[in-house]
Amino acid sequence: MTERKYFGTDGIRGCVGEFPITPEFMLHLGWAAGQAFKRAGQRNSVLIGKDTRLSGYMFESALEAGLSAAGVDVKLLGPMPTPAIAYLTRTFRASAGIVISASHNPHHDNGIKFFSANGTKLDDALEAEIERWMDEPIKVCDAADLGKAFRVDDAPGRYVEFCKSTVPNEFTLEGLSVVLDCAHGATYHVAPKVFRELGARVSVIGAEPDGLNINKEVGSTHLDALKRAVLEKKADLGIAFDGDGDRVLMVDRDGSEVDGDELLYIIASQRHAAGTLRGGVVGTLMTNLGVELALREQGIEFERAKVGDRYVMERLLQHDWLLGGEGSGHMVIRDCTSTGDGIVSALQVLLAVRRSGRTLAELRRGMSKLPQKMINVRVDQRFDPLGREDIAVAVRKAEADLGDTGRVLLRASGTEPLIRVMTEGQNASEITRIAEELAVIVESSRA
Repeated sequence: MTERKYFGTDGIRGCVGEFPITPEFMLHLGWAAGQAFKRAGQRNSVLIGKDTRLSGYMFESALEAGLSAAGVDVKLLGPMPTPAIAYLTRTFRASAGIVISASHNPHHDNGIKFFSANGTKLDDALEAEIERWMDEPIKVCDAADLGKAFRVDDAPGRYVEFCKSTVPNEFTLEGLSVVLDCAHGATYHVAPKVFRELGARVSVIGAEPDGLNINKEVGSTHLDALKRAVLEKKADLGIAFDGDGDRVLMVDRDGSEVDGDELLYIIASQRHAAGTLRGGVVGTLMTNLGVELALREQGIEFERAKVGDRYVMERLLQHDWLLGGEGSGHMVIRDCTSTGDGIVSALQVLLAVRRSGRTLAELRRGMSKLPQKMINVRVDQRFDPLGREDIAVAVRKAEADLGDTGRVLLRASGTEPLIRVMTEGQNASEITRIAEELAVIVESSRA
């Protein structure tokens, strides 16, 4: 990805009221995006959805005004999960979809994410074109050519039906007791309908958004509330989404966390057994080695991409594989949808539960997570640690000591002046020792 002024690997994000997360910037961004879409020959309409943050109303209005000034029609979806905007952008045949959300961040943050007409991330060239138009002053089109705005009232129902369509018609959750944690976020009004209409007995927490409580002590980043609810209600399992609904983590009936690595393994194993996996599985540099080893035992190919769903998707497209994901619970299932979708991913896990006749707790035991040790070394400025000979020699020795049953990862943080030192292996004390030794070498070699 070429250097950007505003766009990161997953849109634009920051603290509300601080540049660029201001109404003035969003007004200009809406206008610039409208200009770029029109000149790319895109259809003349854009969808806007948001999560439940109070600031979403302000940015929705600003984006709408900017797009209208560029002569682009706007369809307003209201609070909807991020993957719903990707899906509805395709079904409405729109030029693009815009999501106003900061995902799992607290309410005082917000951000913007774009989807293409195909429901995928915008390509680099179009992002660069939008940024080019940001350097131009806003010029309002002729009054007769201003874009119109429409409110889409049936968006939630459309998305509920889509989610249900990703599992077989005969699939049912009858007899299953589930607790949903909607993080006071964008899934609060759709996730319960999906699981209830599929027959589950559903209890819900984190479904009372007030604009300020999104992700606050609930959701996939704060699982304690879900663990308590599963145990109190004696439920079969719990499902936690993040604020915008593109991630999912689970809790088994004993209150134990089932993370994204384990969920990826469960889906991959079930699909392999059913003959619907098609190719291998993509994880990231941070995916637990236990996933790779467990999949290898089943003859399933596994590859690692850089951290971030954009890079997971790139590798999947390269191989024309279907399944990839991250430990955070952000999974991509390409024959179901075009982006990470927490509800759809959860349904794929429950499909594995139903088809296997086993519980979630039993399915997760098919894979053993290896101990990991992470040490963050603060440096004066980020550098490539493997570009330093003394560090590279130490890493090669550590890798030789661990052999095929462990690994070493050193990488510079993308957001802070840190070098992350991670070791992984079967012996917890050994990997801790190796990580500490490497951290000392990085510390002595820091810029």
